[in-house]
Amino acid sequence: MDLLTVALVALLAYWVAASWAKSRGLLPSFVKTSGPILTLHTKRGKRLLDRAAEPRRLWRAWGNFGLGVALVVAAGTLFMLVTSAVGTLANPPEPSAVNQPRNALVIPGVSDFMPLSVAPEIVAGLFVGMVVHEFGHGLMCRVEDIEVESMGLALLAVLPIGAFVEPDEESQRNADRGARARMFAAGVTNNFLVVVVAFALLFGPVAGAVGVASGGLVGDVNDASAAAAAGIGAGDRVTAVDGAPVANNTEFEDALAASTDRTVAVTLADGETVSVDRYLLVVHVAENAPFEDVDDDAVLASVNGTDVYTEAGLEDAVENHSVASFAFEDGTTVTAPAGALATVVPDGPAADSGMPAETDAVVTSLAGERVTSRADLQATLDDLAPGETVDVVAYVDGERRTYDVELGEQDDGSSYFGVVIAPGVSGLAVSGFGAQLYPADAMHSLVSGDVSGSPALSLMVGGSDGGVAGFLQGVFAALFLPLLSLLDPTIPFNFPGFAGPNANFFVVSGAVPDVAVFAFANLLLWTGWINLNLAFFNCIPAFPLDGGHLLRTVAEAVTSRLPVGDRRAVTQAITTSVGLLMLASLVLMFFGPQLLN
Repeated sequence: MDLLTVALVALLAYWVAASWAKSRGLLPSFVKTSGPILTLHTKRGKRLLDRAAEPRRLWRAWGNFGLGVALVVAAGTLFMLVTSAVGTLANPPEPSAVNQPRNALVIPGVSDFMPLSVAPEIVAGLFVGMVVHEFGHGLMCRVEDIEVESMGLALLAVLPIGAFVEPDEESQRNADRGARARMFAAGVTNNFLVVVVAFALLFGPVAGAVGVASGGLVGDVNDASAAAAAGIGAGDRVTAVDGAPVANNTEFEDALAASTDRTVAVTLADGETVSVDRYLLVVHVAENAPFEDVDDDAVLASVNGTDVYTEAGLEDAVENHSVASFAFEDGTTVTAPAGALATVVPDGPAADSGMPAETDAVVTSLAGERVTSRADLQATLDDLAPGETVDVVAYVDGERRTYDVELGEQDDGSSYFGVVIAPGVSGLAVSGFGAQLYPADAMHSLVSGDVSGSPALSLMVGGSDGGVAGFLQGVFAALFLPLLSLLDPTIPFNFPGFAGPNANFFVVSGAVPDVAVFAFANLLLWTGWINLNLAFFNCIPAFPLDGGHLLRTVAEAVTSRLPVGDRRAVTQAITTSVGLLMLASLVLMFFGPQLLN
């Protein structure tokens, strides 16, 4: 059984045991159950709340500020969820890890984006979020003279999932509308404050104390690759290739490309030198590539009768052959055009010049230059200016065709061809070494609050700014760090913190041990991340969330000014309708892709 199944079975067993204990009267008076949720109640701490609430004018000012923030976020959340639901209905996205229900659970080891290695930091961040949230409610209750009946902790089995402050119902009803609104918004306001403090510390002194380690950083290794056969694994750092030092990923890749020998000697960070006998492992075959009968993890043995075992050797073998014969170790042979597999974009320069839109073409020549791969095509485009008319030779449906294409201009001033290019030669991506290198520089930029580390996130927020805007951009980027690979195709890794193999790719300056700095950084990242999500979630205008209570308060304020007889019924109709709309939107968000596809 997988971990999720085990967790569900354990939860069911706990539910049965708790129900049995409740029916027999075995639970203490301060313990209550509701389904699988267990709550621990106490009256202690009320004096602390009374003392903390003494500067009432200060807290009311803070409450009014927080109320404004909460109302804006609640309105934005309503708009976002409804827009997302409408978009899902109109154009259902393909199911992905993002919209898997298991990934909505903040449970390390169950969610794909929350590894067990950072479970202590996640639990600590959740605890901080719950405590400050409910303390805000309790504090504002006393500021507004609302009595507190009890407070405590909510548990799902043994996992803390929430804290609560239970206001006295009669006292709450007697409070004015503004007092109740400030009380409901106080928890969210405190969560946002924690977000600001946590990320200010992370982006500033903590990330500043961390640097990127030298060498080629091995983030992952294909099990069938040459690197795996040599015993190289995720988390290893290559410091030299054939005795020549390499300082970073680029130098490592250049050193591998420069070596024409089949066997290369790589030195790891611990001083061990291993020999890697290279061969071309197929790591990806693009859709509609002329290699549909070739499986991933196949090995390309030769091209036109010439043995190949490196990417550079493959490109050399097809350099003088627009159509080549590819032979694989399993006996499969494919004869196909050898170039860059490109999908023509509608209304782009290529389509406007006669290349069939939404069709795959293998480009073998551009502006008189031989093109053998995506890297070749991109390098040639980089040397051309927007507005130039260039000759293009491409194979479409196996037929050789020529076109004259006037290049367009992209936002950054570079030339625009109007195609989406698949990696590799004709959509066949291979690797002679078999490792994915870890983009530690990009990750360090993002964890420092600089969104330029991710092209996709930088595009989403409109570039990287300074000051308050730059800080908010950094917080927005940090929200997506645990699922970064799904948003940015240029970065094949997620960043759950400085944990697991990726901790080997960073170093700490100063006297504080690396493990202590990494643990503190992870705590700040997950505390900020969880508090931000808690704040947004609680702003959803649906009961029993804080946003639902704020919705009712706003509805009461509106209906009190309307010429209607039963204002209470109108208020209830508004809150119920919006609540059902939110529920439907959430269901569509998590289950829509599976149901509609």
